[in-house]
Amino acid sequence: MTITDLTEKDSAEYKFRLLTTDEGRCSGLPGVMLTVTDILLEMDPTSVSEGERVTLRCRTKCPVGLNPTYIWYKNGQYLEQRASSKNYNFVNSEDAGSYSCAVKGHEDLHSPAVCVHNSNCWSVTYTKRRICVLKGSTVDISCSYTHPTSYIEQGSFWFTQKHPVDISSYSEYAGRVKYNRNTENHHTMIITDLTEKDSAEYKFRLPTTDEGRFSGLPGVILTVTDILLEMDPMSVSEGERVTLRCRTKCTVGLNPTYIWYKNGQRLNNPITSYNSLILDPVGSEDAGNYSCAVGCFERINSPEETLTVRCEYMGC
Repeated sequence: MTITDLTEKDSAEYKFRLLTTDEGRCSGLPGVMLTVTDILLEMDPTSVSEGERVTLRCRTKCPVGLNPTYIWYKNGQYLEQRASSKNYNFVNSEDAGSYSCAVKGHEDLHSPAVCVHNSNCWSVTYTKRRICVLKGSTVDISCSYTHPTSYIEQGSFWFTQKHPVDISSYSEYAGRVKYNRNTENHHTMIITDLTEKDSAEYKFRLPTTDEGRFSGLPGVILTVTDILLEMDPMSVSEGERVTLRCRTKCTVGLNPTYIWYKNGQRLNNPITSYNSLILDPVGSEDAGNYSCAVGCFERINSPEETLTVRCEYMGC
């Protein structure tokens, strides 16, 4: 079993069950204990002056792997690879900055940054680190940021590995990208008419005076998915069971709901199970063209699939 986009709510004991004919079933007990942890960077003491000692500790609720190694970053740039703690015996101005950490092998998941020996560090904090949206929809990607007061902002923009400067300057984004800077130290990028080619890691860059420049790394992983309807089987006889599944490449929203349509009309109170519509037993009146949509994107329907129901009785 593969679970993506884990949250702490997914922490549980997972058990396998095997169902067989003649009402046979077997469950593997006890199961597998899954603990989903965030990663935090603690600073002790929480405030430090020049010449004092400070300890930084990278924390998780449980060990991630057998002998985890930690990657350390300063001002968003790779600093070193070491154990979970980092000590500065005599803090000086060169040590000042924004620090974060990650578990090796999970470098795309940084801890929130802490500021050492400076109340105004370079930092970028993204509202969401992973976003899944439907093709044809619109997405807002947001962040908040800080920078030393001695630097003055000189514009800001978003970029990707494929598009290393302001993405709004590229032809494939022409007319589809808008920047919103309504709130101080907050920036939102809006992309409309999304296509699967827009799937990428988007990063925010803040240029300033005195050749200052800071990029929020890692960025926001955007996945643009289409929506498909799978039908199993596509042709059935009356009285049999058919299952229709609404599929996306990633989970759209936290707890997505699904809307079902038959011959272009929305179905009211259908029998469903998560992303599946169940017709059991199926009747001749169920034959028709079906499609589905995700609740928050109900104007974006899957392509239709046709259900054929064979008549098995005299007089049909």
